[in-house]
Amino acid sequence: MSELRKASTDRPYFITLTVVGWIDIFTRDVYCRQIIESLDYCRKNKGLKIYAYCIMSSHIHLIISHDESKLPSVLRDFKSFTAKRILELVNDVQESRREWLLYLFRYFANNKKQNSEHVFWQKTSYSIELITPLVFDQKLDYIHHNPVKAMVVSEATSYVYSSANPDSPLIVDES
Repeated sequence: MSELRKASTDRPYFITLTVVGWIDIFTRDVYCRQIIESLDYCRKNKGLKIYAYCIMSSHIHLIISHDESKLPSVLRDFKSFTAKRILELVNDVQESRREWLLYLFRYFANNKKQNSEHVFWQKTSYSIELITPLVFDQKLDYIHHNPVKAMVVSEATSYVYSSANPDSPLIVDES
């Protein structure tokens, strides 16, 4: 996210947030719903504008912006909250992979200098400022066709956790 720290623009950004070790956590609806709820909270309460999203098994693609150039702090808070909440859910729900997941999140925490028992998100995020409509459209197409390319669905509009789906559980803003 170091690239975003320098951001002082309200232009949209293409951002990828990745789980440590590319762990396939978002194969369960309960974790995807937590991401949706958290994004919706940021949209309603923190001024985050969400133009597109797609939750893949181990990462999330977003096209987002913030009018007051507070995107880095909103993303920091989002990552912090969702990491804590998903780790709580791993412990609370009937998760057949609980021990394995917690072991991996501990393993990645041991390799960091942070004072944390578990690490969920990779520290850095991939981000690109979308400076032209053409670049915006390219990234939008990439996000929406990611589940098709990964052979999860045959049509982008069929993927539940994507803004390409007309029945998407998350409302997106007009671009």
